[in-house]
Amino acid sequence: MGYRSWTFHDRRVACVGNLFKIHDQPVTREIAATARVIPMPSAASDLAVRRGLLHRGETVIIMVTSLLFTIAALTWSYRAKLACGGAPFDEFGRSAKFPVGDPNAVIPCYSDLMFLWVGRDIDNHVFPYIHGGITEQGHLFGGVVEYPVLSGLLMWLGAIGKETDYTFFIQSALILTPFALVITILLAWMSRWWVLLWAATPALVLYAFHNWELPVVFTSVAAIAVMAFGASASGKTGQRRMSLRTSAIIASVILAIGFSLKIYPGMFVLPLALYVLTHGALGQSARRALDWVGAAWVVVAAVVTTLVAQVPFMIAGYEGWKAALDFQGKRKADIDTNTFWYWGVRPLVGDIDLYNSIVGVASTLLIIVAVVAATYLAWRQYKIDGVFPWIGASFALLAGFMLFHKVHSPQYTLWVLPFFVLLRVPWPAIAVYLVTDVTLDLSIFRMFGYLAMQQPTPWYIDAGVPACRSVSRWHRSSAPRCRRGRR
Repeated sequence: MGYRSWTFHDRRVACVGNLFKIHDQPVTREIAATARVIPMPSAASDLAVRRGLLHRGETVIIMVTSLLFTIAALTWSYRAKLACGGAPFDEFGRSAKFPVGDPNAVIPCYSDLMFLWVGRDIDNHVFPYIHGGITEQGHLFGGVVEYPVLSGLLMWLGAIGKETDYTFFIQSALILTPFALVITILLAWMSRWWVLLWAATPALVLYAFHNWELPVVFTSVAAIAVMAFGASASGKTGQRRMSLRTSAIIASVILAIGFSLKIYPGMFVLPLALYVLTHGALGQSARRALDWVGAAWVVVAAVVTTLVAQVPFMIAGYEGWKAALDFQGKRKADIDTNTFWYWGVRPLVGDIDLYNSIVGVASTLLIIVAVVAATYLAWRQYKIDGVFPWIGASFALLAGFMLFHKVHSPQYTLWVLPFFVLLRVPWPAIAVYLVTDVTLDLSIFRMFGYLAMQQPTPWYIDAGVPACRSVSRWHRSSAPRCRRGRR
């Protein structure tokens, strides 16, 4: 899988077949992999000075432009979602107009940030997991939420000092905003103008404040950024800023934090470990034995970080901690989960008990198959190109997880967008995915409003949701292929 140009300071590296191209000058993999850069001409050169100034000027323009787009998207998202809240409130602090708001609004105002205010003891300011559990009917209580522990902790922080879903939403949005801005900065640094696929497409407007996705997206982007920074050249020595092992261990810690936020970044530890095992960008050209020790350190760092995040909750309230896992295990692939299982498989099976049994087994099995298949294909690419494509493999693992998991939400698009920015994904695939995602969002969350008002849904919503699920399923099953050369 090809990569976009990655720019570090005044130097550019782009993967082109089995070579790297630096300012259109092909060099061997050994040279490029050592620091992933080649110095520009001497600073004494007038040409070098002018090019450096132009490059810095363009960098400033990219950063400012992408941040302005991000701020605009966040502002629009905030105003759109806030419309679901406000006085009058009931005795639980629930807004009377939730979840409909303005039924004629362009963007449905429904958000999980407001929805989860009631029903998980967030409104009662109960510290998550410690005092709770799950009923035989699968209902959570006592501060337990169906998310990993760090997401539950963020929700609790968002509720401190708040008494309504409206103010809870405002404080939660303030917590989430910095993550979006830092993601933009990191993507702009790594991809330059391609960052606009993140900052200037509809997904950020639709989902920035829909759920607690931004922190977990930050962890996946930050891990890649750490690897990129470690591979860039020091201005003083011209060598890597960090060794491969060091940068990979730091990235693994960040991914493990993401695992305790929303699971999926934890999957990326496997391809990262394989990247270290095969000596990173040096790959087969290193002519050395596989680095089993380095790969082991990557895995150990992820395990230790996960234990540090999870064990305190397990000790303080094991039943509450376990309840979140039991909830996901008992969860059925019904209309709320919004998966191709519900819209595609259920009508074919008919019998609901048989359907739930099939999904319970097939979902887990197919995710495992997807992980094995993605890893095998990435390893085969390593044998061809000499470098293990860990970012592309991570994207493939994510696609398999999103495709076969029992639960899917439209806001998972935020998980995908950074990979659209960093990898060579064909434009038609990106366009189809984003258009389908907008249609799905405007359909399904508007449908929730009609259901809340106990009104029949219009035909275009009844038709749009399953149709969008089918297109989205096809897109994720068509993994981007490795392509030679530049776009």
